[in-house]
Order: sequence, then C-alpha cells, then structure tokens
Amino acid sequence: MHRLRHGDHGPAVAEVRGTLAGLGFIDDGASATDRESGSGHYWAADAVFDETLDGAVRAFQQQRGLLVDGVVGPATYRALKEASYRLGARTLIYQLSAPMYGDDVATLQRRLQDLGFYVDRVDGYFGAQTHEALIAFQREIGLSADGICGPDTLRSLELLGPRVTGGNPHRISEEEIVRRSGPQLTGKRIVIDPGLGGEDRGLTVPTEFGDMFESEILWDLASRLEGRMAATGMETFLSRPHHANPTDAERAETSNAFDADLMISLRCARSESPQANGVASFHFGNSHGSTSMIGQVLAGFIQREVVARTALQDCRSHGRTWDLLRLTKMPTVQVDIGYLTNDYDASVLATPRFRDIIAEAILIAVKRLYLLGQDDQPTGTYTFAELLAEELASSDRG
Repeated sequence: MHRLRHGDHGPAVAEVRGTLAGLGFIDDGASATDRESGSGHYWAADAVFDETLDGAVRAFQQQRGLLVDGVVGPATYRALKEASYRLGARTLIYQLSAPMYGDDVATLQRRLQDLGFYVDRVDGYFGAQTHEALIAFQREIGLSADGICGPDTLRSLELLGPRVTGGNPHRISEEEIVRRSGPQLTGKRIVIDPGLGGEDRGLTVPTEFGDMFESEILWDLASRLEGRMAATGMETFLSRPHHANPTDAERAETSNAFDADLMISLRCARSESPQANGVASFHFGNSHGSTSMIGQVLAGFIQREVVARTALQDCRSHGRTWDLLRLTKMPTVQVDIGYLTNDYDASVLATPRFRDIIAEAILIAVKRLYLLGQDDQPTGTYTFAELLAEELASSDRG
C-alpha cells in the first residue's frame, strides 16, 4: 500500500481517520456505544492527513508497540485493521491459507486463558494453540468441538463470564521451562537471526580495509556469536542462508521448525538524525498486557552487558508486536546494536574487536538468564574464558 503521512489526502486517509475515531484516538463526538459498534461520524473522501490525525496515528503506534513515526505504512495499517475487530463481528477459525489476526482473536484468547484452556501468548493470532484451546473448551461444555468460534461458542463464553485467574499462565510456563532446563548452556538450542541478506546489503560503513556492508557486519557478528555458543556445547541454527533475505514472518516460521529454546535477532538501526545513537533490545509485548517474560528478562540482560562492555548509549529494552517477536514460539529478542547513521556507532560496529565484545556480551546475557540470579557475577565482568571453564567443569561433574 502507499504510505500515508502528514499532508496527504484522499479516501485512504478518510479510512484511517474513521478507524482511529472509532477506536477513540480522535474525538469525533461519537459515544462509547458508537465506538464499540464501529460507527461514528462520516469522513469525507478527500479527508486531509492533518496535525490531529498525525498525533492520533502516533498515539496509536505507541499503544500498539509499533515504530512511532506518524506514517501509516503496511505494519500500522495492518494493526489498525486488527484493532477494529470486535469479538462476535466475524466467525473465527483456524486456517493456514489465510491466517486470522485481530483484537477479537486476542479477546477470545484472553477469555479462554481466564477459563484455564489457553496458556500461550495473547497475541491476536488464531494459530494452532488457539484452535486446540477452543476445541478443548467446546468439548468441556458440550458443544460441537469443531474449533470454530461462532454464535453458540460466543454465547457460552458470555454466560460463563469472567472468572478469578491465577496469574499469567504463559509467563509461568515460560519461567518453568527455563528453570527446568538448568543453568548449563550445553544442549540449549538457539536460533541466531542476522538481519538483511542476499541482494539487500543495507548501508555501507567505511573501514580501514575499505567499505563494509551492513549485511556483512550482521553476518560476521552472528558468526562470532555462533562460534562462542558452539564452544559451550549449545546447538545453534541460523535463521537464513547467506544469500537470502526472508521476511520476518518467514524467519519466524523457519525458527519455529527448529524447536529452539531462544531466538536472538541482530539488527542495526538508522535515523535521519546523525545524532541518534545507542543499543536497544526488543521483546514481545502488546497492548493486551501480554508479554514474553523470558524475552523481557533476556533483553534486559543483553542491554546491561553490552552497555557495560562498550561506550554505546543505553536505549533500553522495549515490548513490541513485530512479526519476528510475535510469530516465534520461543522467547525472542531483537537487538539493534547501534545506528549506522551515527559516526561513533558505525566505527564501533566496523571494528572486529568490538564485534567480539558484543558477541561475548550477548552470550554472557544468555548464561545469566539460565542462572536465574544464582552464583551470578557483576554486570560486565564475566568473561567468555571464565564461562567456558565453568561449563567444562560442570560437564565433568555431570
């Protein structure tokens, strides 16, 4: 679709404005009942993308865990469509050919979770786990167990109403998996996801040996991380071959097939401002209150280790709903390891020694995750040599 931004006008702008008004981001005088039903004021076909709409788009992007830029591109438009769905407005069903996404799916997941049938993320994606939970619910209450959320199933969900819940089952199950797997890294299965690839080489960075492409920096960092992880006995997988640049959804699908424990995605950031700089980490987290707890903890560890070992600015960790974080079954962290549009960050990433330091920092962060706070060392002090010696000693004791 054409990207919409401040100053544009036309039917597509009218659609965006009407959707945001229906969601309550623009005050169009509609009542709460009107918004719930999706109705509101009619917007002229030549509606203008003005400052009010720009502010509403940014507020919506902030709430939904999207890049806040005021531009309605594919990701924001898709999120607007998802947000406009209310449970009961359409029949929900599991279908591989045209997967269903939306806030109505998230509401269904939350209700099934409250009733004890669904223990995965409330992510608004009607996948196999949601399908199985719905069938289990239908079977339990004597409905036809067809996995279709139609009028009869909706009535049953409404009749049962809200129940007292015992916390977030997905969060509890993630933590228990990490606890049961033990502190040793040997045998842990990790997907490493270097960004870009193939013909998409990204930005160029000058080095003492000539220009280096962004894709080369990320592939080299992934290789250094993979080598260190393999040395500890971890099983590592790359999300893509060197010559390809799959979509984030394709990378997630490939990673899910590996049945991995964690996924770590490596990216570089860029900005129109050369002053923008620093490292940031992202985990799954959405406006429905669903968060990958393990992803959040690992993102925090990675941030602290990288910042402690380099002079990169700490841009913190954040919950996002990007496809890579949303569609992976395992806890996933995306690390934006610096801005190639910033001279200092680019010089750091172009230096092999610093890429070694960053790879070591990420590995140490993974180790801290599995230690669960036990026998830990101060941030930035644990070395790869010490970690390797400890892993070998633990293996000998085992």
